[in-house]
Amino acid sequence: MEKDKKELVEQALLRRAVGYDATETVEEFAECEGEIRLVKRRISTKNVPPDVSAAKMVMEECGRDFCRLDDRELAEEKQRLLRLLKESDDETTD
Repeated sequence: MEKDKKELVEQALLRRAVGYDATETVEEFAECEGEIRLVKRRISTKNVPPDVSAAKMVMEECGRDFCRLDDRELAEEKQRLLRLLKESDDETTD
């Protein structure tokens, strides 16, 4: 059980480090003819940008000196982290 919690924390940290899209649903209900009915539903998607502190923690965990990487290498690392995040999202939805 402890390992599962650690993996959840790592996934959450990685997600926060690279940013993500969050879907929010707001529903409005009203009483109509003695029943409560849904009258309005609004679904919106909000982009949560990457968090620098989380990214720093992920980079420190990797043990790499990211300060010495050029822009191309940083872009490659970002894509690698995004792939890991997608894989972890896919596993949790299965």
